[in-house]
Amino acid sequence: MDRDESIRFATKYLEDLLSFFGINVAVWSTVDDDVIQLSVPSTSMNNLLIGKNAENLRCLQHIVSMSLVAKHAELTRVNVDIADYKRQRADRIAEKAEGWIASVRRTGEPRTVNLNAADRRVVHKLAEDYSDITTHSEGEGKDRVLIIEKKPIDE
Repeated sequence: MDRDESIRFATKYLEDLLSFFGINVAVWSTVDDDVIQLSVPSTSMNNLLIGKNAENLRCLQHIVSMSLVAKHAELTRVNVDIADYKRQRADRIAEKAEGWIASVRRTGEPRTVNLNAADRRVVHKLAEDYSDITTHSEGEGKDRVLIIEKKPIDE
């Protein structure tokens, strides 16, 4: 299954999965860095689809991704967003990260933040805009944390 077929398949698969729950909507799809981005518009079922701590959302994403793997698709990484939940969360995390970075810049003290993988990526990407700040992750699994610190001054 080539790239375009992968996108069409993932889109249709998610639409069919949602229709099983009585949610008949058109899913919008794009590709960003070889990740199929699937966007589901807002419905009365947002809470169910997103779930507590976005667990249901991650499950939907996993199901679509595994269906692509089973079909030997060229693209198998999938990001599902429902009613812009992930985008809005990323915006909130970026806003908090601006404050964390400002604090590190002001005090020089590193900041350790416990975030999930998606939120860590948001902060890593934002930190790239600062020439004097560096970020990295340490730990394993649920204990993985993000470290924000000033870059060492080369003498």
